[in-house]
Amino acid sequence: MLHGRILRSPYPHARIIRIDTKEAEALPGVAAVLTAADISDLDPYYSGRPLVAIDKVRYVGEPVAAVAAADEEMAEEALSSVRVEYEELPPAVGLEAALSEGAPLVHEEAKGNICSHEHVEKGDIHQGFAESEEIFEDTFTFPMVYHYTMEPHSVIAECNDEGITVWSSAQHPFQVRGDVARIFRVPLAKVRLIISYLGGGFGSKSYTKFEPLVVALARKARRPVRICNSVPESMVTVRRHGARVRLKTGVKRDGTLVAREAEIYLDTGGYADNGPAVAIRAATRVLGPYKIPHIRSDAYAVYTNSGSAGSFRAIGAPQTVFASESQMDIIASKLGIDPAEMRLKNLLKKGEEVRPKLRGIDADLASSLKRLVRESEWKRRSKKKNAAIGLALGATNAGATPVSVAMARMQSDGAVTILAGSTEMGQGVRTVLSQIAAEELGLPLESLRISGADTMVTPYDSSTGSSRSTTLMGLAVQRASRDLKKQLVAIGAQVFGVRPGQVRVEEGSLVCGEAKLSFKETLARRFGGSGGELIGRGDVGPEITGGLLPVFWEIGMGCGELGIDEETGEISIRRYVSVADVGKAIHPEQCVGQEEGAAMQGIGHTLFEQMIYEDGQLVNSNLVDYHVPTFSDVPEEFHSVLVENRDGPGPFGARGMGEGGLVSVAPAITNALARATGVRIKDLPLTPERVWRALKVKKK
Repeated sequence: MLHGRILRSPYPHARIIRIDTKEAEALPGVAAVLTAADISDLDPYYSGRPLVAIDKVRYVGEPVAAVAAADEEMAEEALSSVRVEYEELPPAVGLEAALSEGAPLVHEEAKGNICSHEHVEKGDIHQGFAESEEIFEDTFTFPMVYHYTMEPHSVIAECNDEGITVWSSAQHPFQVRGDVARIFRVPLAKVRLIISYLGGGFGSKSYTKFEPLVVALARKARRPVRICNSVPESMVTVRRHGARVRLKTGVKRDGTLVAREAEIYLDTGGYADNGPAVAIRAATRVLGPYKIPHIRSDAYAVYTNSGSAGSFRAIGAPQTVFASESQMDIIASKLGIDPAEMRLKNLLKKGEEVRPKLRGIDADLASSLKRLVRESEWKRRSKKKNAAIGLALGATNAGATPVSVAMARMQSDGAVTILAGSTEMGQGVRTVLSQIAAEELGLPLESLRISGADTMVTPYDSSTGSSRSTTLMGLAVQRASRDLKKQLVAIGAQVFGVRPGQVRVEEGSLVCGEAKLSFKETLARRFGGSGGELIGRGDVGPEITGGLLPVFWEIGMGCGELGIDEETGEISIRRYVSVADVGKAIHPEQCVGQEEGAAMQGIGHTLFEQMIYEDGQLVNSNLVDYHVPTFSDVPEEFHSVLVENRDGPGPFGARGMGEGGLVSVAPAITNALARATGVRIKDLPLTPERVWRALKVKKK
């Protein structure tokens, strides 16, 4: 196997004049050097980006060339021997620069730097504001942040006459397979993606990243090639969208919401990635889970000369819920209404729509909010003078594409293997799917094995993300297990000479009255010897929701209490309570872990995380300069409450979770800061310096 390295652009915006690879190719141990000249026979674009830069670079860190050599040292030497001549171009770094009049075009073929636009409208916005008794206008900003998974992006690729095999840290192997097949013009059956375990994902490994580049390098070298990013390289591979959100909301003086107009700009970087999808979600999620008769929401993904933004846990929600839930407290404060009561007054009921063309809310929002108020002791604690307590809530349209297929395969010894294409990245999906199958088949977990995603072996799954796996792949596994059980019962009925309804499954056996037949014996009776196997099949498609999306609404609510050092501006979280409506907690401990992990990520982007660009260069691309939460940042008290109404669309009434716990953190904390000090900060993160300066201004 060869070791690969990627040569990356040192400029945020430049034209490539010439690339000279002769010196690098002449070095001993170098098997291949890849440039745009080597991919002219391919369809080289995916998610708007090329395998390697073609004619032009659009951000610092964009792949320009790649090398494959016998070892990492040789690859590094070859990389430094590739000569690239650039013509620097004026960059558009950040939203303000990219949206300014006469801004440099990141993509010349476009009329401007708008990558995509999502528009949502209901009612008559002008009538709504005319009917409003109070109107509030606020602008909020959210920083670019990085996922910081334990494992950076890594890929191994092999090309031969039999096809293309890729081992990757990919969350969506079947989507990557589709891109690779299209780019290299081969049938899907000729492309195999193998995924073992991921060291974290959070969306950073969604969709296709640099798998096609490694495949192209392996094709040229005619040997397997491995490339593993460093942390700084992964930081310019994908990040969360920075955002600017302007909200105009009209209300009655009793707190009734009447109209909301939203204008959202998302920094999507040099290429689209899934910026259009983030814009679609943002335009919806900014509206909140509230009944608002008149709405107009516009979300724009904007090209800038920085690393591309993509999926990150609860896409489009942290940015917009921070804005909308902060403004809810601004309104409540001005009107003299308790923030919890104002929210309760405006919450949507089951079946009511957030926006046109989406399924209505499918959860009891009021019940969850009342639970948060009770568990957080809001009524008592919020009445204290200068109480540093705040709450927020969100409902995110979740589930993504509802297509999942699974198989339950029983071997001749009665052991079962579950074939499911979901990616395990620490969220515990393999455990939950095993539990579902074990429950249906009456087997102990030890009798079950669940495979990793392998597109040659495991059935299709559209993605692992958007809190969908327990709900959708869980249903597919449940249906596959039931299909297998049905086959077993049919065999047992024939053996016992009874109707299938008289046979039941218990602890790895078929039981009918006093008669008992183990699964192993059942297969022997069916196939007449030691061989043979049974395969159950299950799938889920768009019919699960009648063709309407979302598959479900993920409900997340939080209440935070702070410690505020007014001399330094430092904030600590003394107590945080989260409430998640999970329908049914199949593995309660994992659910709590997901809630607390999500909240910790929210604390990160609220208090200190931000990617800082200067002149197009990312200047804090390491753990020393990019501060992520550590154990010292964990709240002194952490309470995660699981609401179980068994009303979700998944197995046993479950609904997906894992993202909702993130979205309420920032507004809950900023609302607590405002309640305690009177200082309303509308720009994240709440660094000590920013808080200290705001407090000083307030005192003047």
